[in-house]
Amino acid sequence: MPNNQSDSSLNRRRMLTRAAAVAAGTAAISATASHAQDPTGAVDATGAVDAKQGRLNQSVCKWCFPKISLEDMAKEAASLGMVGIDLLDPKDFPTLKKHGLVCTMVQSHSLGNGLCDTKFHDECLEKMNVAIEATAAEGWKNVICFSGNARGIDRETGMKNCVDALKKITPVAEKAGVTLQMELLNSKVDHADYMCDNSTWGVELVKRVGSDNFKLLYDIYHMQIMEGDIIRTIQNNHQYFGHYHTAGNPGRHELDDNQELLYPPIAKAIADTGYNGYFAHEFLPVRDPIAGLRDAVAQCIV
Repeated sequence: MPNNQSDSSLNRRRMLTRAAAVAAGTAAISATASHAQDPTGAVDATGAVDAKQGRLNQSVCKWCFPKISLEDMAKEAASLGMVGIDLLDPKDFPTLKKHGLVCTMVQSHSLGNGLCDTKFHDECLEKMNVAIEATAAEGWKNVICFSGNARGIDRETGMKNCVDALKKITPVAEKAGVTLQMELLNSKVDHADYMCDNSTWGVELVKRVGSDNFKLLYDIYHMQIMEGDIIRTIQNNHQYFGHYHTAGNPGRHELDDNQELLYPPIAKAIADTGYNGYFAHEFLPVRDPIAGLRDAVAQCIV
């Protein structure tokens, strides 16, 4: 289809759409609206951002900010009204609790050696058990898991292998009040050969496991690469999604006008489903990391 809209016109449309929620964001966006005129109440007259003014429980993935200490990241997350930090280990929990935060997703086994291959089941289940115990001890909710790479295993066999492993571990999670979340990742750009690389396969897995304590981590960046149609997919399948990750595409960088995803309506669509889990930012900043995080948080206050 021919594109009759200039790049500058497209950028203006995006900036105006975001202006109400992003007054404290990047210079390009903040130029379109004053902090004092923000109708959401999420950005006050001083430019402070408060994620708690919105319907989503926002968090951030620490691994994306390697130059920032966990202590400083926790301070920043708390100051932005975020509820916690994703993808940490039990050794990190004291720092989170010091700042009134939770670990919104606890690590377990490795990404590549996952549940679709039976030779990794013992290792994965052991690590998942440890993570479940540590998570439950804090009264927290989520432990991550992965399908792993196929290594020649066909999708149906991989599905059955995942089901077998998950049916062994979900009773443990149910008793502990913890939810296991398998992440949907792209196999085109970042994770070649990863099996759980599309929402159709993932949703079928959740149905076969049949436990309220097993869901999918729907990564918006990864699924934009694999299948697009983000909002409709969320609206039609939200009951199978227990956690969300953000990043811009292409590039996996800031949620800005250099990428194709428009996050305010995506965040609104998620909130409109009645979602009460966590919504974590997982982008790799290429500019000021804290400014990028503040902008991302502000955009997703809906």
